[in-house]
Amino acid sequence: MASSLPSVSRFHDQVSLKFQLYNSLFSSLPFYRIERTGILLSLLQNHCEEGFKKKKSPRELMEQFFHKHTSLKTEQERIDFLFRFVQYVERQVVLFDALEDAAFSDVNDMNGVGTLKHLESEVIQSGRQDDLLEKLQHFAVRLVLTAHPTQFYPGPVLGIINDLSKAVADNDVNHINTYLQQLGKTPFFKKQKPTPYDEAVSLIWYLENVFYTSCGKIINKLTQQYPEYDPSKQPVVQMGFWPGGDRDGNPFVTADITLKVAAALRGSIIKCYYLDIRKLKRRLTFAGIEELLTKLEEKLYDHLFIPRAAKGLSKDDLLKPLLEIREMLIHRHSSLFLDLLNSFINKVHLFGLYFATLDVRQESSVHNKVISMMAAEGETELPVNYGKLSDAEKLKLLITADGHFKSDNWEKGIEKDTIESIYAIREIHKMNGPEGCSRYIISQCGSALEVMEVYALFRMCGWKEKDMHIDVVPLFETISDLEVAADVMRELYSLDVYRKHLKRRGNKQTVMLGFSDGTKDGGYMMANWGIYKAKETLTRVSKEFGIDVLFFDGRGGPPARGGGKTHKFYASLGKNISGKEIQVTVQGQTVSSSFGTVDAAQFNIEQLLHAGVTNELFSSLEKTFTEEEESLLEQLSRESFHAYTELKEHPKFMPYLSAVSPLRFYSDTNIGSRPAKRNNNSKLTLKDLRAIPYVSAWSQLKQNVTGYYGMGTAMQAMEKKGRLNEVKELYRKSMFFKTLVDNCEMAMKKCYFPLTEHLSAHPEFGEIWNKIYYEYELTRKYLSKISGHAELMNDYPVDQLSIQMRDKIVLPLLTIQQYAIQALQDPALLKEQGRKELYEKLTTRASFGIINAGRNSA
Repeated sequence: MASSLPSVSRFHDQVSLKFQLYNSLFSSLPFYRIERTGILLSLLQNHCEEGFKKKKSPRELMEQFFHKHTSLKTEQERIDFLFRFVQYVERQVVLFDALEDAAFSDVNDMNGVGTLKHLESEVIQSGRQDDLLEKLQHFAVRLVLTAHPTQFYPGPVLGIINDLSKAVADNDVNHINTYLQQLGKTPFFKKQKPTPYDEAVSLIWYLENVFYTSCGKIINKLTQQYPEYDPSKQPVVQMGFWPGGDRDGNPFVTADITLKVAAALRGSIIKCYYLDIRKLKRRLTFAGIEELLTKLEEKLYDHLFIPRAAKGLSKDDLLKPLLEIREMLIHRHSSLFLDLLNSFINKVHLFGLYFATLDVRQESSVHNKVISMMAAEGETELPVNYGKLSDAEKLKLLITADGHFKSDNWEKGIEKDTIESIYAIREIHKMNGPEGCSRYIISQCGSALEVMEVYALFRMCGWKEKDMHIDVVPLFETISDLEVAADVMRELYSLDVYRKHLKRRGNKQTVMLGFSDGTKDGGYMMANWGIYKAKETLTRVSKEFGIDVLFFDGRGGPPARGGGKTHKFYASLGKNISGKEIQVTVQGQTVSSSFGTVDAAQFNIEQLLHAGVTNELFSSLEKTFTEEEESLLEQLSRESFHAYTELKEHPKFMPYLSAVSPLRFYSDTNIGSRPAKRNNNSKLTLKDLRAIPYVSAWSQLKQNVTGYYGMGTAMQAMEKKGRLNEVKELYRKSMFFKTLVDNCEMAMKKCYFPLTEHLSAHPEFGEIWNKIYYEYELTRKYLSKISGHAELMNDYPVDQLSIQMRDKIVLPLLTIQQYAIQALQDPALLKEQGRKELYEKLTTRASFGIINAGRNSA
């Protein structure tokens, strides 16, 4: 604890105190009667804290507040006033985000444990430099930015946060005041849903302004520390991209959009190179070199601003003159400014002309339907009755499938677009290089046939075997799919045609394991354990066939979706789990909270790099767990799974979530292009509901069921069997289990049951509320028993303090949202025309600040 005190003190000075100081500037915001709003908001905050201690409901609290502190008489006046509170708190959250971003490098030790500097000292002390170099040539961390809608900040607000954090770091009060005023006039609410292209543009902002610099810095560090390291073979940091390619359940992603996003990525990286070339020209003013740089600058300019005049541009077209300049610098100019040139060359190796690899993803059942339609056309080698054949018969036919099928005569729809997307990938290869779009991900995958259907689609659309620069990636997500994953891959590896494909791909197979639907399906503990077991069996099966399996984790953002202290999971794994690469999705608030600034991105990427490298170099673990420990974890998972299954099968489970949370209004937030559920049925079912709105609903209720439910019941069961001491020992010895518990504590720390305690006596929902609260308290009790800590998140005091401050800021919004939801259940209040719509809008608007304040909200 003592070692953490300085960072807590720095957080207090740089964030807590500054928030109080700069909060006073809000009185200058251009809102109606803003000063009065600020004074009353402070009163409301205290009123809520005291009222919830007395077990008041949100509606009772707000009615008392209106009566005691305002002269507002009509319902319309009250609602208007609540909207002013919402606007005010939204901007307080932005200020807090900016303060945390600005303080990041002060609060975190940028050269401490888990950084490249720390890795360097570990390697030197152990004399493992050669082993490190070998590892670096075959290892990578790939961050895949996704458009999953868990981020409520529009692009302009993100830009303001960025500028505001810089002004805060410089203690520039004048600019801070100006940016806060700009914030006051900048809308947070999106009137229309973003298109997939809009989502791509938003995330490309991060590529240009954060990852271009932070990833470049990491590669530079490595090449300076280890001159023998060659980033041209396999860059140790790689970027992936889903917006515009992820069409699973999103009818708005089309082949045209995919091509448009690929072009935007190419244009974006060329712009970054162009700006860097201009900077280089200011230093490299030497005879012979300046001319080469000018030609390169003109070529990049043409591609940016005169597309019709621009001819084909390849990565080699950039590297050839740059390498020539490097030779001239070394031999003629005493290597002057060589570091600047090398830094730029490293970025070209890292980002090519594609910036980030655009993944294509589609749901498995679509491919079967498409192939059945192709066969019915009679223009393929497949029999017209293909759709009625058995799986074994289909698989036999697909192995030899070939052709040049086109869907020109098909009506517009998902089937036609599936074919067109395969042709679009070939265009991207020509434009951005094969790395520009090299993976096709199959969600809801549960069989070898579903993988071969995608392979066969490429072959039937004219792709030759030798030109198949595509990795077919199955995504196993539900508990049942995870359990059969190894059998699916064994069957695939046994197919001669697929083994030859893998050989051409370097004998590597990427397998994606998704947490979102796993958590929704099986609960927190079972999802994590199910994925671990799948990795263990997949590693073993892949080794049998001489295949390097690469795991791509759909870890998302919050702990309930596999996030949290992610790097510690990777650092904890034994040799029984393949660690060839670390690949993770990054989405929603996680992009802005963990990778929103250059310092934060560099620090968190280094943590992942350190985890992956040291786990192989220094870990003595042959297996992550002993057989006894696996047996214990299996029992914990099963008990937890039973408890969670019992909860979600409760007849009031979905009615409760739909009635008392903002779930049914999620699509009205207009933060994502993807529909909130998988089909258009009017009835909302758990199966059709997407994981993100599901997790978000629980987080806004401040109950976070998906981050802990079942853990207490499982540990209680172990205590009854006399095995609780084994659980304690596992917590002490296993970083994997400790991290799993730590992330669980984070989800629980963000719970606040007094908000909804009025439901404990509700005639319809009282039973299920009490059931959830009982499990929360039970889990809290047993986590304290195994950790020995009286408080949740005791080992993370800075995060603990951040959560406490954020929860305090957002408490009025939580109360307002629940007040509105309660009002929507009162027919008497809704008689007046338009009143229902106003309360619905208030519920939705409150979501913005609540989710943004959560930063990894569950």
